[in-house]
Amino acid sequence: MGPTDLVLGIETSCDETAAAVVERGAVVRSSVVSSQVALHAQYGGVVPELAGRAHLERLTGVVTEALARAGVVEPARELRAVAVTYGPGLVGSLLVGLSGAKALSMAWEVPLVGVNHLEAHLFAALLERPDLRWPLVVLLVSGGHTILVRMDGPGRYGVLGQTLDDAAGEAYDKVARYLGLGYPGGPALDRAAENGDPDAFAFPRALLAEGYDFSFSGLKTSVVRTVERHPDASTEDVAASFQQAVADVLVAKARRAVADVGASGLCLAGGVAANSLLRRAATEACTADGVAAYLPSLAMCTDNAAMVAAAGWWRLSTDGPSPLSLGAVPNLALPDLR
Repeated sequence: MGPTDLVLGIETSCDETAAAVVERGAVVRSSVVSSQVALHAQYGGVVPELAGRAHLERLTGVVTEALARAGVVEPARELRAVAVTYGPGLVGSLLVGLSGAKALSMAWEVPLVGVNHLEAHLFAALLERPDLRWPLVVLLVSGGHTILVRMDGPGRYGVLGQTLDDAAGEAYDKVARYLGLGYPGGPALDRAAENGDPDAFAFPRALLAEGYDFSFSGLKTSVVRTVERHPDASTEDVAASFQQAVADVLVAKARRAVADVGASGLCLAGGVAANSLLRRAATEACTADGVAAYLPSLAMCTDNAAMVAAAGWWRLSTDGPSPLSLGAVPNLALPDLR
């Protein structure tokens, strides 16, 4: 193993403290994720102050474990770079990861590489499917973002459309909280929907036939109004009907984008890509259209550092190292790099 084959990735953008070692931007040598779900569950959502403190307590141990699992004994000699998420995310959480990565970069005298968390999600599929054929349409769906992306190759992409208000994952969390399904809302609502009737309520499909942008705020409001009018409504039916409305919009727009772009397939990314209905609906649509469906493993849907390390490898080769003055950018956007 040469001294330039491995990148250490660090991810602390929200409530997952993660570190990973990836070889040549493609082979995961280790991936360690310390979840904070139990910490935030009692509050029904992520508490930024608590998240930052937890990252501070856990980061050193997570990095140490990732290096050990990868068999890295001398980081200064074996690592090519330290890649770290610098945005978007919670500013306090981002700063913990950035500070730790800078310290390691200086101590080991290896380059620092700042990674856009959204771009990192685009690299998740490459770690599991190196045989991807370009161009692709990527549907990136998470608690903070809903974005349709054209991807022409590693590090070459353009935004086709995005949410105008709530992200799909945000709507999931808010509806799950309103229905008393607990935290995290996405998986809880997905489980409740399994026993419900998706046709029980006709929730709106905003902007269904209009362009590539999304809007889920009205859908969330419609759920609240419906439950107020029908207090005896089955929670399972409401959950199933809500989830069907979200999936219908996501898949319809993604399907149209694949056709318009002439893409070889559709790739899901982000936390909501773990949703059972979305995965099933996307697969069925792709099969019907004769294109490939790339579904990341559940581990690659949620925030992890392997995707950060992979993106870091490509960014280092394309842009070079980041300055040690690199700061956190909580509202960092996904640029058009076609």
